[in-house]
Amino acid sequence: MKLVLTEEEQFLKDTAKSFADERSPITHFRSLRDHNDPLLWDQDLWNEMTKLGWPGILIPEEYGGSDFGITGISVILNECAKTLTPSPLFATGVIGAYSITNFGTEEQKQKYLPKIVNGELTTSLAIDESSHHNPANTEIIAKKEGSNFIVNGKKTFVIDGASADLIILLARTSGNKGDMAGLTLFLVNSDSKGIDKIKLDMADSRNYANINFSEVEIPDSNILGDLETGGETVEDILDIGRIAMASEMLGNAEAAFDMTLDYLKQRKQFGVLIGSFQALQHRAAEMFCEIELTKSSVMGAMKAADEGSNELQRLSSLAKTMAGETLHLVSNEAVQMHGGIGVTDEYDIGFFLKRARVAEQIFGSSKYHTERYANLSGF
Repeated sequence: MKLVLTEEEQFLKDTAKSFADERSPITHFRSLRDHNDPLLWDQDLWNEMTKLGWPGILIPEEYGGSDFGITGISVILNECAKTLTPSPLFATGVIGAYSITNFGTEEQKQKYLPKIVNGELTTSLAIDESSHHNPANTEIIAKKEGSNFIVNGKKTFVIDGASADLIILLARTSGNKGDMAGLTLFLVNSDSKGIDKIKLDMADSRNYANINFSEVEIPDSNILGDLETGGETVEDILDIGRIAMASEMLGNAEAAFDMTLDYLKQRKQFGVLIGSFQALQHRAAEMFCEIELTKSSVMGAMKAADEGSNELQRLSSLAKTMAGETLHLVSNEAVQMHGGIGVTDEYDIGFFLKRARVAEQIFGSSKYHTERYANLSGF
């Protein structure tokens, strides 16, 4: 496994960097937040991403995509993260595209994938039901009645849940809380009768929602994958999402680090640049080393996903753990080194701290993945 980008992947990364810098600087994110935009992402910007083909990167060519691989979509998210570019690309271009491409029926693929490619359909994954990530703790019930399933229950912290057109829902069709067996994935139109979406105001000013399901009817043709194999299926989907999110978090850390270095080279105390202070140099060096280690972990996981490695589960947990710990460290140190102004709204560095605290929890915290990695390694 070579931990380097191909020429095509590097070109994609460079294109994403230019796009983020020119079309979506941090001032764009700040404007959406200040105006309390209901979507918390820009439809016009999403249309431009669609023209670049980004939502279809994981989708086969026969459905209009480019089938460019996990590395391709991950390097885009990495660059967009450096300017905090808000978009449905993660929930739709990664989670939705991968889920339907790999587990959907031919009818589902024909129905949904071209719409994702064209930017006409956005998706969300409704999986967690409490403040801590654990798919096995699913309690929401899908009860079979004739040719339909009737769903009752609640999902929390659904990414893009306030705006998504299609919800990928993990529900329990048999078994008890704590069992991975007896779980099933469903495709649910977000405007279905009985669905109530409650938008959340999160620290990172992104699009999240709690979703209540009350007597929601889902036809059995909307099962994603096979009945009661959702536990295994969702772990596959989550591993891809964890890798992509780790790449995004790495981009956050890189940007926060670069902003801090620039500040150290400009800010003076006692007539001397603070970057000349040895204690701050040591702290900056530690951040740099942790970022480089995380790059290797994330790259290894991306390549493992594209190559179909048997080590995918372990490497995805390693990447998410490393990205979480590194972003936590860098965002803390960045604000500390900026001093009091680092926690004011005047400087952008505080945005990265807020983003870090939320992103760390997406699809499992570092603690969750450290334990998962140990279990997968036989400890």
